[in-house]
Amino acid sequence: MPNKELRPACIDIREDDLWDISPEVLETLLRDHTTRKNIFWATHDYEALGSAYDYHSQILPELITGENGMVIRPRVLKSKEEQTDRSKDMAEVFTPSWVCNAQNNLVDEAWFGRKDVFNVEDSANHTWQNNPNKIEFPDGKTWKDYVRATRWEITCGEAPYLVSRYDTTTGETIPLEQRIGLLDRKLRVVSENTETSGEWLDMAQEAYMHTYGFEWQGDNLLLAREALLWTFIEYYQAKFGKAPLVKSINYIAYIISWNLFQMDGLKGVVPDSCHSQIEISGGLFDERTERIIPCPGCEKEDIHHHNGTYCLIRDWPNDKKKIRFIDLMK
Repeated sequence: MPNKELRPACIDIREDDLWDISPEVLETLLRDHTTRKNIFWATHDYEALGSAYDYHSQILPELITGENGMVIRPRVLKSKEEQTDRSKDMAEVFTPSWVCNAQNNLVDEAWFGRKDVFNVEDSANHTWQNNPNKIEFPDGKTWKDYVRATRWEITCGEAPYLVSRYDTTTGETIPLEQRIGLLDRKLRVVSENTETSGEWLDMAQEAYMHTYGFEWQGDNLLLAREALLWTFIEYYQAKFGKAPLVKSINYIAYIISWNLFQMDGLKGVVPDSCHSQIEISGGLFDERTERIIPCPGCEKEDIHHHNGTYCLIRDWPNDKKKIRFIDLMK
């Protein structure tokens, strides 16, 4: 693909648009590095479309592109009935951007040691006003320290705390200069403190390597990954007036595919991967008996003893080594 400006994506980033950039980009965003397969649906919402959309089926490119290009849509574009059903079934609740901003501001207030670093809130009207000045850093801390500060969004849904392309409750688009996500803030700082494309890309990659999230449902996870990827493209275009090269887009997609992952947050495993086992006793002359042995972690509510598949993440600063998510909790 030529290094030219890409047209702005709407709220619903189309999988066909990602495929047009490069099939590898979409394939990367669908990857699950723990199972070495694709992320799976982990919801019953699409089962009427056929067996390929069953709860445990992998999300494949052909299921969400072409004639199926409207299958996965952001929550705000789903019907009210679908939104209600998902809230009941999976406790799916999305947070307004003004709430995300207020909470993200508290994170930055603690890090900077002062208030109103990136914007000033108008709590009465649920809005905010962007700080138009270059961000200044406190003594003993640099802009690179901020970019490399680790940030998480747990049960991230469409990741409104990380990137804020639109308000997930109203569908209202948010201009680049008014965005409030934790990763938005890092990319703003990168843009304010770099000059060349190479410098920008190096530090943008650092920003993504230090930004994590996890989600149960596969469709939400893909939407979150897509939002993080398109945010990268938008900030690069705003800085340099053209799209990044395909290899740069795909490398960010690769980082995202590691850092935003599919997980049961209470167990640290791939959703629904815990299982019971059947113990059979008895011989030729004894009565044969069967005993069901539940997952020990589920039985004892002990996150370190599940028999499911523990999720892997990449520790980028430490030689990019792979570690289990639960090992962060020791």
